[in-house]
Amino acid sequence: MGGGAFWIQRMCWLERTMGSECGGERHRKHKIGGEAKAEKLKNRSKLKLWMIRTTSTVLLWTCVLQLTALGETWGPRVLKGWPSCLIPSDSSFLANETAPVVEKIVLPPKRIYRNNGYIMVSCNGGLNQMRAAICDMVAIARYLNVTLIVPELDKTSFWADPSEFQDIFDVDHFITSLRDEVRILKVLPPRLKRRVELGMVYSMPPVSWSDLSYYQNQILPLIKKHKIVHFNRTDARLANNGLPLEIQKLRCRVNYSALRFTSQIEELGRLAVRILRQTGPFLVLHLRYEMDMLAFSGCTHGCSNEEAEELTRMRYAYPWWKEKVINSDLKRKDGLCPLTPEETALILRALDIDGSIQVYIAAGEIYGGKRRMAVLSDAYPNVVRKEKLLGPSHLRYFQNHSSQMAALDYIISLESDIFMPTYDGNMARVVEGHRRYMGFKKTITLDRKLLVDLIDQYSNGTLGWDDFSSLVKAAHADHMGRPTRRQVISDRPKEEDYFYTNPQECLQQPDEPWAL
Repeated sequence: MGGGAFWIQRMCWLERTMGSECGGERHRKHKIGGEAKAEKLKNRSKLKLWMIRTTSTVLLWTCVLQLTALGETWGPRVLKGWPSCLIPSDSSFLANETAPVVEKIVLPPKRIYRNNGYIMVSCNGGLNQMRAAICDMVAIARYLNVTLIVPELDKTSFWADPSEFQDIFDVDHFITSLRDEVRILKVLPPRLKRRVELGMVYSMPPVSWSDLSYYQNQILPLIKKHKIVHFNRTDARLANNGLPLEIQKLRCRVNYSALRFTSQIEELGRLAVRILRQTGPFLVLHLRYEMDMLAFSGCTHGCSNEEAEELTRMRYAYPWWKEKVINSDLKRKDGLCPLTPEETALILRALDIDGSIQVYIAAGEIYGGKRRMAVLSDAYPNVVRKEKLLGPSHLRYFQNHSSQMAALDYIISLESDIFMPTYDGNMARVVEGHRRYMGFKKTITLDRKLLVDLIDQYSNGTLGWDDFSSLVKAAHADHMGRPTRRQVISDRPKEEDYFYTNPQECLQQPDEPWAL
C-alpha cells in the first residue's frame, strides 16, 4: 500500500472518530496521543511525497538534457525548437560566433553510361608533368566511357618523392567534382584488384601525341578484351590540337577546378602569399639552375671545370637520360639552356624591373650556391625562398617531398605580380597557361636564343647598356602573357605550342584581337 493511500485512509478514520456522538472517556484520554501520532504520520507522508517529486523532476530533466544533446543526431524534431534555460535568449548570435557555418556542397549528378572497362595509370615525371597527364587521362576515360582509377604518382624518378595522389591533391574533390563526366574510383573492385595483384593485367605506354581516333580504334578494343588496361607512362599521350571542343574544355576543367591541392598545402601557400603581400608586390623567378637540370641539359656555362665534370658524371649515372655527349656552348647559343643567375640579373635590369621588388625563387637548390647567386642578390637584395619565408616549423612535413614543395611554389607563382621562368620546363609552361586562364596575368617568357646573343655582345663590349636594354624590351613586348593563338603544326605535333601553356579554347575572349 502506497504512502498516499495510507494517509487518505487515516484522515478518513480521524474524521469519523472526531465526528462521532458516542465518543467515550477512553477516546478522550487518547485524543491528544492520537493527534500527535497523526501529525507524525502526516509529516512522514509529506517527506515521502517531496522525495518522489524531487526524484521525478531530476529524472525528467535528465531525459530532456540527454535528448537535447543527442537531438542533432536522432532526437525528436520538436526538441530542437525548444528554448533552453541554459542558453541565453540570443542563442542564434552565440551559435554564429562559436560554430562555423558549413556550406552545403551541391554535387553534380552522376553521368550514367555503359562502362566499357577500367584504366589504371602510373604517371611519370615531376609534379606538373603528372598534373597535365592526369588531365589527359580523365579526358581519355570520358571519351572511351571507361572507369578511371585514381592515378598513381611517380616515385622512381630523380626526385624519388613517396607522395601518393591524396598527399598532394584533394582526392575526394577530384572524384566528386567530375562525377557528371566520368566515374573515378580510388581502387579497383575486389575481383579485378585480385587479378592485378596476381599480375594478370595488360600494361602498355600509349603512343605519344595521339588523337582520339587512336584511343577509339586501338585502346578501346584492348580495354574491352582485358577489362583492365594499365598505362605505365602518361606524359604527352594526348594531342594538343584536333580534339573536340568538349574534350579541350574538360582538360581545362580538370586542371583548373578538379585538381585542387590538399587543404594543408593550400593553407600554407596562402600564408606564404600573405607574408609576401605584407611587404609589397613580388616577382616569382622560376630559376631552373639546379644540379639535375644542368646535368640533364648538359649546360655548364659559368661552371668551373670541376663542376662541369661533376654534372657529366651525373648525366651518365641515369641511363634513361638518353643524350650523353653534349656540346654546352652550341646548346646555349641555340637557346636550349636555362639562363644562369648572372644572366637572369642582367635581363631583369634590362626590363626595368624595380630593384626593390621581392624576388621569390621558385626552384630547388641553386647549383653553386651563394657564389652563383651573388650577382642576382646584389642587384635584387629582396631575394627570398620558401625556406626563409616560412621557416622549418611550417615546412617540416614537406621536407623530402619534392612534389609537395613544388605545389607550394605553384600556388605562389599563380598569385605573383610577375612570373618569369628562365627555362621552358613543365612548371613554366603549366603555370603560364594557368595565369592566362586567370585573366592573362603578367608572365614574361624569354627568347633565350636572342638573349644569349645580346648578353654576349654586351659582355664583350660591342653593345652598350642602353642599346642592350632597348633591344631586350623590344623583343619581349609581346611576351608578357597577352592573348595569342596556339601554333599548330599538323604533321609535327611535338613541335606545336603546348596545350597547357595556351589553352585558348577555355580562355575568356580578349578585348583586342588574338595575336598570331
